[in-house]
Amino acid sequence: MLAELEPRGNNLSDLEQHMDKVRQHLTEKYAARERALQSSRETIRHSSNSIRAVHRGEFDRAESLIAQAGTCLAEARKVLIDHPDIFYAGFFQDAEKEYVEANATYCVISDRPIPGQEELGASDQAYLHGLGETVGELRRHLLDIIRRGERTRCEELLSTMEEIYGFLTTMDFPDGMTGGLRRTTDVARGILEKTRGDLTMALQQRDLEARLEAFEQRLSQRK
Repeated sequence: MLAELEPRGNNLSDLEQHMDKVRQHLTEKYAARERALQSSRETIRHSSNSIRAVHRGEFDRAESLIAQAGTCLAEARKVLIDHPDIFYAGFFQDAEKEYVEANATYCVISDRPIPGQEELGASDQAYLHGLGETVGELRRHLLDIIRRGERTRCEELLSTMEEIYGFLTTMDFPDGMTGGLRRTTDVARGILEKTRGDLTMALQQRDLEARLEAFEQRLSQRK
């Protein structure tokens, strides 16, 4: 009986070593996850704050916040390079998307070219979804400048929104490859249609007011 138990003891000893290795690996993975999660949250926070700064016209502050967001995103990417299962868990992609949205919003509103995917270091999905959500931020800015009567700028912004939407519709791939881009595209279309209607009504109202004012001036001149 003792001869039979001895190999069993060796097996248990081996198993303990195996479990120690697994525990160590999971401990390292957990630490990497926590660090990347924190950096991703910081990326989202800086990106959101940069968009708010853009809407307030604080472009220098927006640029600084975008730079901070990029640094945090790079840190998260570096931490997760050896942990692809966590890398694709979702939270990092959300941070990427917010970073793309912040950059695109800043560039369009400050009248600069939209940066490319490689320049931002973003994945296909994050880049497409980030651009899709930029449409909503452009609507917000467009509504702000409608009140200031900047007709030409409103039309330029609407044209950019249409271009983004048009490009998104050409990405005719399965949702599994694009991360459900179809839904983002549908939302962008709804925002675009509503914005087009709002702008049309605002311009028609301003034209009517201008004609009424001209008519009143002619009446006063006749008197």
